[in-house]
Amino acid sequence: MAGRMKIVFSCSLVFAALTSSSCVLSQQPNAHIRQFVPPEPRSATVPSIAESAPAAESAPASQNATALPNAFPVLPRWTPGDTMVRRAENAFESGKKLYQSEDYSGARREFDDAIDEMLEASDLEPADRQDYQRRLDDMVESVHRLDAAGMGNGQADDKQFEKAPLEDILQLTFPVDPKLKNRVREQAAATVSQLPLTVNDAVLGYINFFSNRGRGTLAFATQRSGRYRPMIQRILDEEGVPQELIHLAQAESGFMPRARSSMAAVGMWQFVAFRGAEYGLNRTAYEDDRMDPEKATRAAARHLHDLYNEFGDWYLAIAAYNCGPNVVEDAVARTGYADFWELRSRGVLPAETTNYVPIILAMTIIEKNAAEYGLDLSQMDPPVEYDTVDISASTSLSLISDITDTPLPQLTDLNPALLHATAPQGYALHVPKGTGNMLSAGLEMVPPEHRNAWRMHTLEAGETLASVGKRFGVTPAAIIAANNLKAADAPLGDRLLIPAAPHVDAPARKPSTTYTAAHRTPATTVQRRTVNAVAARPPAAKPATSRPAAVSTKPAPKPASAVSAAAPAVILPSGK
Repeated sequence: MAGRMKIVFSCSLVFAALTSSSCVLSQQPNAHIRQFVPPEPRSATVPSIAESAPAAESAPASQNATALPNAFPVLPRWTPGDTMVRRAENAFESGKKLYQSEDYSGARREFDDAIDEMLEASDLEPADRQDYQRRLDDMVESVHRLDAAGMGNGQADDKQFEKAPLEDILQLTFPVDPKLKNRVREQAAATVSQLPLTVNDAVLGYINFFSNRGRGTLAFATQRSGRYRPMIQRILDEEGVPQELIHLAQAESGFMPRARSSMAAVGMWQFVAFRGAEYGLNRTAYEDDRMDPEKATRAAARHLHDLYNEFGDWYLAIAAYNCGPNVVEDAVARTGYADFWELRSRGVLPAETTNYVPIILAMTIIEKNAAEYGLDLSQMDPPVEYDTVDISASTSLSLISDITDTPLPQLTDLNPALLHATAPQGYALHVPKGTGNMLSAGLEMVPPEHRNAWRMHTLEAGETLASVGKRFGVTPAAIIAANNLKAADAPLGDRLLIPAAPHVDAPARKPSTTYTAAHRTPATTVQRRTVNAVAARPPAAKPATSRPAAVSTKPAPKPASAVSAAAPAVILPSGK
């Protein structure tokens, strides 16, 4: 009996051991297999490639068990921005081919289109923002090298402009003179301004700079502003924009209508092509409206008005004008604050933009207190005055110069939007004040089909038809026929039509490629766009027309949902 019990007990032990062993064996494979099973999807979306990837055959299962889910990276989505980047790169390659064949005009056109499309792609959400930034930087640098190496800015008679005077200081900061703070605060408090005037260390640093080392820079641009100031002030008033925003043109270009940035932004207000087109600034083979002072000013005023309606704050509108509205939208969405100074302190805006607004404020305060800073506003250039004549047929500027007795350089200065020495049909030509009727009458004497080639000459003492013909490369007989003369002699003082042969015009003056304070990369200087919209868009607000001048203390940063259109004239933030 005892023997039986021992046998039964032994069998029970063996059975228990086998059972537990089988449990362990059954659990281990399950645990091993579980590592190959893709995780449960978090939503109803289709699993990615990585979630369903098979194991690599050559590697042991134990090595691949953990790495397998990441064996195949998820490919970035293709966006309209990527399509635009591809188009830009194709245009750039076409430009390089034209450059190699020494077609510099065609190369520049392709390069401009390429950079324009790259900038436009920024608004269309490229899938890989860092890769987009690298491609844009490489393209700009390549174009700049080719330009410096031999492409040039046009023909030999092009006028070379200096770069915008603020280019060298936009990314710099300057020390604050402690003595300035109280004085500037008092000046700002007594200043009548449509634009709210903040006084802080950033603004004081630029006031200190413009009062000392930068005095010449400010004085030069202020003097030049006299040419366009009445026109700009009129348009800003008509569009409901603060008069103080005239200083954006000063910061952007130094009031040079033909300034051009490395990012293909052009004109006094530095529009890139796609942004200019949004506001009616057209480009053709003969003209570029971005370089027309009056048209560009109208477009800039409307753009600023729209930006104010979007953000409900003039400082954010100014910042968006400089770096692009998408950058500011991103900064607001990422931080939840629609306050320029808060965004500046958090480092979510491009470096240039963080200094751009303080520069505008510093210029405003100095000009409104010009005498105290030694700025002589009486030395401004006289306003540009002109008559406007609608051109009904393609007309050479040389013919216009002959009829109006106006030097060609003066005509090109009055018409900076012209890309060639010919005014196209439909162009609103500017001529010196008082010569409009003379030009209209003179053009009536020239057949429309010949106005792009023929000339007009007043016969002077000692000249003959033969000498005149030799000067213009035509025969005396051709002059006689064109003027219906009955003899080879013409009375002194007669105006003769000269039937010169058509020729290809050299550019009147192409804009110089210079680095300016332009909208450099509307949405490329931020780190990476979020896919969310602005957290809370400020409501549309009517631009300020009152002239507040009270001093107050800057409140705590306000969230985007609490943006107010009202703002004090002077804000004195503590600790800034």
